[in-house]
Amino acid sequence: MGPAAGPRVKYETGGWMGIFIKVAIDAEKCLGPEKSGECVRICPVNIFEVKDGKTVIHEANEDECILCQLCLDKCRGSAITITKLYE
Repeated sequence: MGPAAGPRVKYETGGWMGIFIKVAIDAEKCLGPEKSGECVRICPVNIFEVKDGKTVIHEANEDECILCQLCLDKCRGSAITITKLYE
């Protein structure tokens, strides 16, 4: 049986998990981990990571976002957006 309506991710075990948050980094605005990288250090649920010298979303943790907005407050390039996928 497939997922119900709305964004969902399939677990390796075959179950489905709803996705409620979308976190994005605008690569053109991001100053990168060498000039900023505050999001990587400050996120309490480790949504951000450095990969190949760039700050990226750790997709396995994205749904853990607690909407604390620490990353938004600390991002020097205003490169991060958080979108709630529910009302």
